Amino acid sequence: MSNDKDKKKESLGQECLSCNKCDCGCGCGKRSNLDCTNWLADIPGNDFDIVEVQFKNTRKGFYRNSAHIPLEVGDMVAVEANPGHDIGRVSMMGRLVKLQMKKANLKPNVEILRVFRKAKASDLERFEQAKAKEVDTMIRSRQIALDLKLKMKIGDVEYQGDGNKAIFYYIADERVDFRQLIKVLADVFKIRVEMKQIGARQEAGRIGGIGPCGRPLCCATWMTNFVSVATSAARYQDISLNPQKLAGQCAKLKCCINFEVDDYVEATKQLPSRDVPLETKDNIYYHFKTDIFKKKITYSTDKHIPANLVTISADRVFEVIEMNKQGEKPDKLEGDDGRKPEIKAFGDLLGQDSISRFDKKKKKKSKGSKGGNKDKDKEARDKRAAGEKKERGDEQQQREPRQKQQRGKNRPPRQGEPSEGGKPKAEQASQQPRGEQRQQGRQRQQRRQGGQRRGGDNNRKENNASASNSQEK
Repeated sequence: MSNDKDKKKESLGQECLSCNKCDCGCGCGKRSNLDCTNWLADIPGNDFDIVEVQFKNTRKGFYRNSAHIPLEVGDMVAVEANPGHDIGRVSMMGRLVKLQMKKANLKPNVEILRVFRKAKASDLERFEQAKAKEVDTMIRSRQIALDLKLKMKIGDVEYQGDGNKAIFYYIADERVDFRQLIKVLADVFKIRVEMKQIGARQEAGRIGGIGPCGRPLCCATWMTNFVSVATSAARYQDISLNPQKLAGQCAKLKCCINFEVDDYVEATKQLPSRDVPLETKDNIYYHFKTDIFKKKITYSTDKHIPANLVTISADRVFEVIEMNKQGEKPDKLEGDDGRKPEIKAFGDLLGQDSISRFDKKKKKKSKGSKGGNKDKDKEARDKRAAGEKKERGDEQQQREPRQKQQRGKNRPPRQGEPSEGGKPKAEQASQQPRGEQRQQGRQRQQRRQGGQRRGGDNNRKENNASASNSQEK
């Protein structure tokens, strides 16, 4: 088995696009950009002696397998060329090739070249050497055309498998006399020269690339014939006529503009004419824009700017047009229910319009806990503060009646107000014995006299101290 795999690897010498490895017997073969699925492969009698062979990029040809060589899709073969031979890859076999020939509009009496053999290792080595010279040849040929002052652009160069011939693909807006150019190129590169004029779309297909949709270019993957694209197709689809957005990588209108235009044309036939204004009792409304597939039409009271925009259905537009033909004018452009479509405000759900969405936000560390969760610390502080507030409130409620009672005890009783014993203080004092009253009066008088004596003694001490100081001086 290993020997069979090595032989197949030597014969193909290409990378498999499905497994991204050298052909190792996985059975998938090397699939190119313009490969087709042979949906007739399992049908009995699917035998046809002509095979489709693909060369560089989008160039294909049909060759007759007159020697009945056992071929498979993906095999590298040496085919007849004029002169010499060329190296290509089998891209299609069976009765499906017959349908492809019919699609390519080949005449029945056209000469079909032969398949010589499966490519050998020496053929593939020579083929790789020829391909390695293509870029340098293209750059030098462009400089030669510029020196000859020819208004043309050489877009690609393709060497034949045996390296004896090269095809120069060029783009030109006018007729170009390149007879002198052919002589110079043949003398410089020592090869046979063939010039082929292509358009901008064919050049984009040969070079390849990624379109604005993010996928490989249609002209480089599956499109083989190109239809002219008009700006009317963009008008039918209400696409802005901006040349920068409508143009593809070939600087022409994008081919995909034609893909859906038929659906838009059919849907537009079910809508009212845009030139008919709608008259109401208040204003005259003019067409502003149309949502074709939702069948919603927006009207404005001004022809040139959006003013007092009203969006209604196509059925309502037909009703208003019929009323205007009969000489009637509705009160409002909306229906009887007067419902207006909800206009949703723009919401930046993903934050893609924020300038600082990629900036790193600094997190503040909480002082209360080291390495703890900030939210948990905050909740604990809130609970603690709520508990302290509740305790303070309870203490205040308990303190208020005590303060009121204390104020009532310290306040001197008013005239006729009972004291703590239930009687006025004047009556309580009169009830005390006279001996006790006299004793209390003496004690109060002694307290007053004692305070006066202390003050007099202090004054004497100060006078004696001042007199002694004066004598010393």
